[in-house]
Amino acid sequence: MEAKTITRERTEIERRIDIIEEDIAKIDVRLLKLLLQDKTTKKNILWCTTDYENLGSVYDEHNQILLEAITGLFYNVIQPRAAKSKEIQEMRSKKRAEVFTPSWVCNDQNNLIDDAWFGRKDVFNRPKGQTAWIATEGKIEFPEGKTWRQYVDDKRLEITCGEAPYLVSRYDTTTGDLIPPFARVGLFDRKMRIVTENCEMDDEWMKWSMRALKSVYGYEFQGDSVLIARENLLYDYIDYYKERFHAEPSLNLLREVANIIAWNIWQMDGLKYVVPYSCHDEETIDRQLSFADWDKPAERKPCPGCAKGDIHLHNGIYCRIFDWTNKCKSIPFISLFKKEEA
Repeated sequence: MEAKTITRERTEIERRIDIIEEDIAKIDVRLLKLLLQDKTTKKNILWCTTDYENLGSVYDEHNQILLEAITGLFYNVIQPRAAKSKEIQEMRSKKRAEVFTPSWVCNDQNNLIDDAWFGRKDVFNRPKGQTAWIATEGKIEFPEGKTWRQYVDDKRLEITCGEAPYLVSRYDTTTGDLIPPFARVGLFDRKMRIVTENCEMDDEWMKWSMRALKSVYGYEFQGDSVLIARENLLYDYIDYYKERFHAEPSLNLLREVANIIAWNIWQMDGLKYVVPYSCHDEETIDRQLSFADWDKPAERKPCPGCAKGDIHLHNGIYCRIFDWTNKCKSIPFISLFKKEEA
């Protein structure tokens, strides 16, 4: 593999929050392969960023993220935003409008969702100053006509999710500070608190923790962020499992969790709803050409959806997600959007 060896020392923030792909591979290489899957193309997710191209041709933005490109000697290639240099952070903000929201802002906005759902304020926590919060004590009560099961099953989607700070809050995305499970404020974290408070039997906890996992979704363009988001969700689930059972989850369970995550956190061009870079020019051949004109090059036309700005007309590969509750099969994400009548 053509790539430059990475030899730098890991920073303090990296050691604190960075999930090392090599560690996942050592647990089970199939687990890391699942986290790299693109369920739509049946291949791996793409890099979709030029940040790593100086390391070699395998890191070209149009290439798949290969297992060997992020493990072994290259174990520390991918890092969370908080561990990246200020220069790289600023560059990604300019090129991809990548801005990671502080956890307290995620909390405030997630609170607004729950304020509306429960019909009251400060359900999961109450603000402490402008940048902190205190988790509420006691079992959360549900309003008349609503149940904890409905809350767990309600779908939540984080668009352009980056490292998925609105879904899970293992650490503050801007400071790198770790957040203990009981104080986490992500949409998935809130569901897991509800599951833990209401499931006394272990098998019931397992059932509803998986349903909570299947109810949260997110999409992102840049492949490194997709992988980090998936890893964050996996390790978040592991944290809650260990809190419940005081033991490590089995490999079979981890693979099942990783498979769900690979479906629910997917790579997509959020403006087109297709796999990044999959739209293409179309060749048109005029069969009315005379014999003398037969050797003329075919006319090339741009993707109809790109040309007309119509999300339903792209010739790229439309991304698929999994409907875990109704159809129990994969569906095109674009099918969730009704086509406007002319």
